[in-house]
Amino acid sequence: MPAFRASRVPVRLLSAVLLAVAGLPAVTATPAAAMDPPGAIVVAPDDGAWEFRDGEGREVTLRGFNVSGSTKLYENDLLPFRTTADAARSAQAMRDLTGANAIRFLISWEGVQPAPDRIDHAYLDRVAAQIREFTDRGIRVLLDYHQDLYSSHLFHEGSWYTGDGAPEWVIEAGDYPRESCGICLLWGQNMMNNGAVRQAAHDFWRNRVLATEAGPIGVQDAFLAQAKATMTHLERELPRPAFDAIIGFDPFNEPFDGGLDGGSGLDWEKNHLMPFYHRFRAAMDEAGWAAKPAFVEPLVFWNTGFFEQGGMTSVGRLGTRMVFNTHYYDGARMTLDPSPASDGTYAAPMNEIRRRAAELGTAPIVSEFGNKLDDGRTPWMVRGMYQAMDYGVPGRGWWNGPSGGGAVLSALQWHWDVYSGRHHELMNGNPRKVQTEGDAWNDEDHSVVTADDAGTVTLRLDQRVLDRLYPAAVNGDTLAFAFEDLARSGYGGTGRQQPWLTVPSSMPGVAALVEGRQYGVLVWRGSATGAPTDLHLPRSFAPGGTTVVSDLGALTGVPASGPVKATPEPGSSSAHRLQLTPAGDSPAAVHFALVANTTTGTPVTPAQLAAARAELSAWANRHFAAG
Repeated sequence: MPAFRASRVPVRLLSAVLLAVAGLPAVTATPAAAMDPPGAIVVAPDDGAWEFRDGEGREVTLRGFNVSGSTKLYENDLLPFRTTADAARSAQAMRDLTGANAIRFLISWEGVQPAPDRIDHAYLDRVAAQIREFTDRGIRVLLDYHQDLYSSHLFHEGSWYTGDGAPEWVIEAGDYPRESCGICLLWGQNMMNNGAVRQAAHDFWRNRVLATEAGPIGVQDAFLAQAKATMTHLERELPRPAFDAIIGFDPFNEPFDGGLDGGSGLDWEKNHLMPFYHRFRAAMDEAGWAAKPAFVEPLVFWNTGFFEQGGMTSVGRLGTRMVFNTHYYDGARMTLDPSPASDGTYAAPMNEIRRRAAELGTAPIVSEFGNKLDDGRTPWMVRGMYQAMDYGVPGRGWWNGPSGGGAVLSALQWHWDVYSGRHHELMNGNPRKVQTEGDAWNDEDHSVVTADDAGTVTLRLDQRVLDRLYPAAVNGDTLAFAFEDLARSGYGGTGRQQPWLTVPSSMPGVAALVEGRQYGVLVWRGSATGAPTDLHLPRSFAPGGTTVVSDLGALTGVPASGPVKATPEPGSSSAHRLQLTPAGDSPAAVHFALVANTTTGTPVTPAQLAAARAELSAWANRHFAAG
């Protein structure tokens, strides 16, 4: 047994049908700016598409990070953070440095259920305490039952790779063969080539009955029982505002089949994956999570670029109680394609995600994306992914067809690990394989941050890539959005700087205003509720040096009050949001706002503001009809 187990508080008995829960109240540090956690969100229909909306009816875009791959590690007791204080520092840094408003919080089946008849309530109390550090800073939380290659216990001291997820007692009861992937160059190949990994996954999807010390147990039944215990515990122990800030649950990270039995990936999703999701959805309802959607993932291979299978085209409509939850990684550039990313590189795959969600009758989210940080192309690869999630056309053509960009995608980048490069993980328990570098897991290095011994968090990618202007909450309906971040192609301020969102020559006033500057554009149809539209302002957009050109007004230097104002981001010690509140708004009105970072460069003149406003008004009238 790993050493961390000995430090666990004794846990309680598990009923075969319903798991009782108990635990200590979560404890949290005081955030830099005290506030109530953000409220609940729902999936709502909108003109043939679906999106997230908050309690004021505003259209919500979720942006943030996964916390974190350290949940896979025994040195962390299978938690994202070693202490609640670490969670607090991480949450504060994330809110201050990036304006993130959501995270995907990873937990482990093995952490919750170390034995077939036991639930570790001390583990769940630590989960609750760490979650509160984020919700208390205005950050919503998506819970994720994480697994990779099903379980670390399928691997041995001499293995090339490792996994995470299922507890040791499941693997012991399964009596699986000694693992071998043959010559596998990537850890993901184990899902296709490793007999032990595939057999264990095959058993899970078919609910194989295992002989355990607690008696015969269906392996999927056991998973669902402990998941229900987890949800019941969190619903009872978290304060209501913090619980409301949990947006839902991802039942199973990157599901893989373990064997199609002669069928297709689409058959497997219909016959095995969706029945599991319906069972998990029922467990959510029984545990007090009925108002929250399940964030369900398709077969992991559906959009990998190689050997694609699945994609949920045969499962029927998901409806608003489930969210189409997918990952995106550039399989070609991760393996064979040496080319860099550029303007519009990722429009097609992100538009496929938009289209697939619409067909399924629900909202989409990209709950993982990114690339390894030892690849020199990564800064612009990540920039390109964000661009395509903001708008699904190349920037060079956006101004001529802004509505073609599609909905703004909610997205959570992989990942935010404050222990990056400072780990001490014994790979598969082997003291001769101590992992310290990168993520300390299967040679990955994806964390966008690191921290020193004092806990100071620093970004490893250009802040202009990670700290972005985005429409956090739109009062009405977003009609178009785009952002030019001007991020460099290299690390540490090196590499080329090239704009992708280029203004056409037919708008010389706008082009002159934004030349060489970061800027974004939002067009939205109004609402009569009176709530503001909020955009996160990146740190580089200091309110005093930000220019806004809108139908609501045109100004340089955003005040703290009025229809166009800058206010602190709730929970942040330094970040700001831009709030736009039209007077006497209605659902028929079309509004526009260009937001530019004019902190440096030639001062903006009143004549420039007037010219840009006139051009933007004419442009909006051409492309977006009122009413």
